[in-house]
Amino acid sequence: MMKTYHLTNTQPDIEQASAILRDGGLVAMPTETVYGLAANALDGEAVRRIFEAKGRPMDNPLIVHVAEFSDIERLRLVSEIPEKAIKLAQAFWPGPLTIIMPKGEVIPDEVSAGLSTVAIRIPSHPDAQRLLKTSGLALAAPSANTSGKPSPTTAQHVIDDMEGRIEAVIDGGSCSVGVESTVITLAADTPRILRPGLITREEIEAVIGAIEVDHAVLHQLENNEKASSPGMKYKHYAPRTRVVLLRGSDERYITYMNRLYARDPHIAAMCYDEDKPQLDMPCITIGGMDDEKAQAKTLFDALRAVDDLEDVNAVYAHCPEATGVGMALYNRLIRAAAFEVIDLPEKRIIGLTGQTGAGKSEAARLLAECGFPIVSADEAARLAVEDSEVKAMLCASFGNVLLPDGSLDRRRVAQIAFSSPENTETLNAITHPKISEIMLAQAEKINGDTVVFDASQLFEARQDVFCYRIVGVLADPELRAERIMRRDGLSTEEAERRMSVQLSEEFFIAHCDDILYNNGSAEAFFDAVRQYGERWCADEQKI
Repeated sequence: MMKTYHLTNTQPDIEQASAILRDGGLVAMPTETVYGLAANALDGEAVRRIFEAKGRPMDNPLIVHVAEFSDIERLRLVSEIPEKAIKLAQAFWPGPLTIIMPKGEVIPDEVSAGLSTVAIRIPSHPDAQRLLKTSGLALAAPSANTSGKPSPTTAQHVIDDMEGRIEAVIDGGSCSVGVESTVITLAADTPRILRPGLITREEIEAVIGAIEVDHAVLHQLENNEKASSPGMKYKHYAPRTRVVLLRGSDERYITYMNRLYARDPHIAAMCYDEDKPQLDMPCITIGGMDDEKAQAKTLFDALRAVDDLEDVNAVYAHCPEATGVGMALYNRLIRAAAFEVIDLPEKRIIGLTGQTGAGKSEAARLLAECGFPIVSADEAARLAVEDSEVKAMLCASFGNVLLPDGSLDRRRVAQIAFSSPENTETLNAITHPKISEIMLAQAEKINGDTVVFDASQLFEARQDVFCYRIVGVLADPELRAERIMRRDGLSTEEAERRMSVQLSEEFFIAHCDDILYNNGSAEAFFDAVRQYGERWCADEQKI
């Protein structure tokens, strides 16, 4: 393992770093955005060492850093300088903007990843400026981290990733911006942002007119599509711990997270400062909701802190709006999450659930009479099991359970599924995702803010996390058995078997917000349901 020098930003250390670079070595340097791993941009062999040190694929182009605009012509880095590049340089350089132009012949393929263009930037950080001027070089410098991990914003981050792989690290303190530069290409008919950063689309358009945002900024690259800018890969900026984005209103985020934590204590939140007091689980905050620049500065520190959490298997991030600087935050988070995003419903969902035979269906009918739109899990299940993929999975697990006309033999499936807890679990794993997908889609089509999910397996399907409030309908086991036998024509043994695979009364009491008991007369139960519905309507008016 080579020795990595830990240098300060004094002039003697800057001169030592410059000598290392002129000799073909690698130096991590501070910039205003993130720390960059620098090599002589015109030395293909030195640039190749960047890829080796980072473990970075060679098809990912690098950004070339220079001290001032005249260096671009002096070093013949581009074949032409478009007029719009001059305007952007006057407005934003030195600063966190990278401009892609047609490359000059001196640019090695290692820098451009074989493309006909090169990305150029003039950093504003004083230490980066001194290193560029002292060395007299153009420096190719991607972020100074192991490829795919969160970018480094301190020298310690670099040391954690690069110790023994590179010759030196210059400690210039914390980076002031915190996310990489905005990248715009001028090598297209219409200028196009390839990576968002602190300099926004609106600010650029004020200088050069209309521009586009590349599809890959907010979406996954298509199969075999070549990256035209750093940071466009499928997974990037990612900690070892799983990251999931939750897209929806602040209220829905809080509700979802607290419901989920009640079921799974091995999660944490990545959230805004304002969210933390309302959340029950461990939190990593990234700043105030309205301070996007503070969020940008904090983001990579927060992503690195994720792996320091003890006994946490997944972190759920409050998804920012993809506008302004928020577009840069969204771009980084969507890749840190490997595009795993959960869209939270806009509706207030009341979950109506309970044990079979307790009277949940009657409660749903009465709530409908009170004016509540009902989305039925039973109806969604009938649609779900006729889905071709679902039927194929059921046949693979339970044998041929299709009728001659190709439809599902529901009675046969029920007999098999309820014959053991393992079979019930298999049925749930196959059908629940499709049922939830159908119910959420139906809910969004309903007028009004509130929808009732009539779902006996609300918890098993993990639909509880979407619910603003959950109502459980319960009854004594003897009453439930009688009702099931009468309703479904089952024997006592079959009814008891079906009841045995359901969640316990204690579980419902612990996880529901409200409980309605149905042990007395039908009239008493109807009155209780109606009163609950009327009370909810009155409370909703106050919200």
